[in-house]
Amino acid sequence: MPDLDLQCATAAPVPDTADFRRWVAAATEGRRDDWELAIRLVDEDESRMLNRDYRDRDRPTNVLSFPAELPAGVDLPLLGDLVICAPVVIREAAEQGKTGRAHWAHLTIHGVLHLLGFDHMTSVEAECMEGEERAIMARLGWPDPYA
Repeated sequence: MPDLDLQCATAAPVPDTADFRRWVAAATEGRRDDWELAIRLVDEDESRMLNRDYRDRDRPTNVLSFPAELPAGVDLPLLGDLVICAPVVIREAAEQGKTGRAHWAHLTIHGVLHLLGFDHMTSVEAECMEGEERAIMARLGWPDPYA
């Protein structure tokens, strides 16, 4: 059975647990029937620290993905952890003319796809990942996040 641990470490307004469950389920549909995932919603200071320590980028970012690294032979449905910076998501949505909920949905889906092994380091990878994101968003009734 899917399991979501939602941790809120921000005073900024954030979607509710049911929204995050729906978005994660949409991203894992057809890929994983069972999953465990932690999503931590943070402010800019925590996002900046994690982005600096794990990606050598000394600034806050919208979403960080930390895939589970299980030892060989351990069979658990653990996907990993997402850290989403609420103030960055809110600011980006306004700057990009998107609804906040659509941007939250997109970044959650984006992060989950990273946990599932998708990446965008090359143009071919980016095209594939963005296509998946567009399709998932469309199934949920949201507009193309890259339009």
